[in-house]
Amino acid sequence: MFQKILIANRGEIACRVITTAARMGIKTVAIYSDADVRAKHVAMADEAVRIGPAAVAESYLQGQKIIEAALRTGAQAIHPGYGFLSENPDFVEAVEAAGLVFIGPPASAIRAMGLKDAAKALMAEAGVPVVLGYHGENQDPQFLAEEASKIGYPVLIKARAGGGGKGMRLVEQPAHFMEALAGARREGQASFGDPTCLIEKYITHPRHIEIQVFGDGHGNVIHLFERDCSLQRRHQKVIEEAPAPGMPAAVREAMGRAAVEAATAIGYTGAGTVEFIVDGSGPLRGDGFWFMEMNTRLQVEHPVSEAITGLDFVELQLRVAAGEPLPVRQDDLAINGWAFEARVYAEDVPKGFLPATGELRHLHFPAATAFEVGSVRIDSGVRQGDEISPWYDPMIAKVIVHGPTRSAALNMLSSALEGCRIVGSVTNVEFLAALSRHEGFRRGEVETGLIARDMAELMPASEPSLDVLALAALGGLNLLRAEQGSDPWDSLIGWRHWSDARQFVHLEGGDRCIEAQVTSLGQGRFTVSVMGETAMLNVMVLGGPAVRVETDGHQFNADIVRETHRVSVFVSGRSFSFGLADALTDVDEGQAAGDTITAPMPGLVRAVYGRPGASVTKGEALLVLEAMKMEHTLFAPRDGVVSEVLAAEGDQVTNGTLLLALEPQDE
Repeated sequence: MFQKILIANRGEIACRVITTAARMGIKTVAIYSDADVRAKHVAMADEAVRIGPAAVAESYLQGQKIIEAALRTGAQAIHPGYGFLSENPDFVEAVEAAGLVFIGPPASAIRAMGLKDAAKALMAEAGVPVVLGYHGENQDPQFLAEEASKIGYPVLIKARAGGGGKGMRLVEQPAHFMEALAGARREGQASFGDPTCLIEKYITHPRHIEIQVFGDGHGNVIHLFERDCSLQRRHQKVIEEAPAPGMPAAVREAMGRAAVEAATAIGYTGAGTVEFIVDGSGPLRGDGFWFMEMNTRLQVEHPVSEAITGLDFVELQLRVAAGEPLPVRQDDLAINGWAFEARVYAEDVPKGFLPATGELRHLHFPAATAFEVGSVRIDSGVRQGDEISPWYDPMIAKVIVHGPTRSAALNMLSSALEGCRIVGSVTNVEFLAALSRHEGFRRGEVETGLIARDMAELMPASEPSLDVLALAALGGLNLLRAEQGSDPWDSLIGWRHWSDARQFVHLEGGDRCIEAQVTSLGQGRFTVSVMGETAMLNVMVLGGPAVRVETDGHQFNADIVRETHRVSVFVSGRSFSFGLADALTDVDEGQAAGDTITAPMPGLVRAVYGRPGASVTKGEALLVLEAMKMEHTLFAPRDGVVSEVLAAEGDQVTNGTLLLALEPQDE
């Protein structure tokens, strides 16, 4: 077994590998960019080596620098994690040429599965079913459009080197094909350096089910059952589960056998995932699944398979890479319970899941215990005070639950998500919690179109209740602050001899500024008047930001996080954030809302369609902004005339940068 390994990655997966290595007594070396000098994975590792500036191309993709760091620190092997260089066969060969061990499959296996078109041809030869489509080399746009028509709409355009939803476009009508192809090519080039695309028939009620496989150097290849990854937005996974709901034993056996055949055909070793597109229009069938791609690495969602098998996949990776045979055979494996994983991201769901940035000024997750039935597990690469930067994937954490049944595990997932407290960036936590409660999902009716179809249901009304406004007012005035070792309600702050103490606070939420009047009655009792309504609250401090509140004979828990200019309230699985306005500052009502387009997040301007003097209609595409290697189209907010274009293709812009202006509404 290795004595020291280097992890050629960052964030959550680097922390995950370090945790298992430490348990096995293996020393670890982290690498870091200038943006990650104080990152969690750097602090967890025994050693760390700077690899370059913040940009991925200048740091985490610098294979030779990573190899030199491993040699310099005496590491014997390199674990690639996922993303970055994990599926780069040239890097694998360079690692081995330097006398190091690559903790993953051989370069030949990665090459065989690295390009979707070649992989599908190989799988067809191996007898694995593949979906109808064009996987050839001819990339003439008109030719591809003709092939799409032959296949029949709707079709899916895929960058052949793509993954994670990047370089993928669903096209439902021929008129939209060319625009979608151009976007898929740009993302393929930006993310993978390869604009080549393939065209496939789109299954109208698709499910995304994948099989976890493992191979060793002794001729053993096994599968560790399936994961259902059908809950997706923009072709990116949101919640994964294992096993798949409604999976008959015969279909599981057929899919597992096909996955093992696929891995065996390319001489696979280590952890891998064979992904299938499945017809979800009815009960799952043995002839209703088709090979989609193989990920020749550990998957982001591997913890759900760990939970139902009781195995540590990183440990298996390390043992196989060290030359040991797999410690289990297919007949040794059985499914135990049910597991879910929800990916918590810094992203703005109402704005179309745009990636967000910000300092995690308050970060709290429910207590976690790994690999136990009825457990909650949190895998995260960040800590309170860390920055979600525009340089890397905005994942904050993975919330993993494991229960004896699907229903029990889903209840645990909802509860765990409601227990997350994140301040400093917008997140998708409330959306995930709503998704975990979705009636169709709870019945096992999963398909890749569920989120897009039921988005309105998954976006609960954001209007705060009177109780929420009242708690925000108390937090904004610092009336919930407790002194160490004392009763906070014995304080004489705000006391008046001639009347009850009254204080005022202005709460900014959305486009409103709300005045709240708070009267302290002593012993934790308050009346709060907001917009003509009055609430009477009895507040009991539980410790930290947590409080127990009684109002109108009803008690409930809440968390109130107070910052210098903002207060956040977490209650009943919802979160609300309010700016603390200066009452002496006039609110500017004269802003020309709708007359400008600003960057909703930091990114690279990929395309500019608007031209000065051009007439545009509401909803017309004006610019394309790339962030986190995904493209985001910015549309005209109203009909009008473009008065000024302030950005050009290739510009790197920050959040809030003015990109384009329309003539004023009344002109």
